[in-house]
Amino acid sequence: MSRDLQWLVIRKSSSYLLKSKTATFTKEPFNLMGKNSYKYNGLVNKQAIDIRPDPAGKGAIVSVKNRRRHHRPVVSAYSYPLLRGSRRAIRTLKQQGIVRCYRADLTDAAVRRTCAIYRSQRPTSGVQKRRSRKKRAQ
Repeated sequence: MSRDLQWLVIRKSSSYLLKSKTATFTKEPFNLMGKNSYKYNGLVNKQAIDIRPDPAGKGAIVSVKNRRRHHRPVVSAYSYPLLRGSRRAIRTLKQQGIVRCYRADLTDAAVRRTCAIYRSQRPTSGVQKRRSRKKRAQ
């Protein structure tokens, strides 16, 4: 079945859809932006990239769909971790051709997703309690 026909079938009636009054989002795998559009759809496109947080909480895991095995879902994707820091992860995504040679239109989305994952894993400093001021004696 062609990709266009698949998109026409799942565009309005997918189990991953999240509909609201203003926009339609999706929770499907291999969708970097979460938008319900043909460009970002991970089910329809043969080439897709997914970046998700590492279960251990340190880094990200990049999954890439294999172009040649798109008709075999079990073995169509391979994944590897990015565990050495946000700057190195972004450099890996940009320089090693993971996104650039694979789907150049998703480079910005992949970098933003990676930054958001690493930002969420940063330790936060505790919120300081607000001290009440003492009244001056007059």
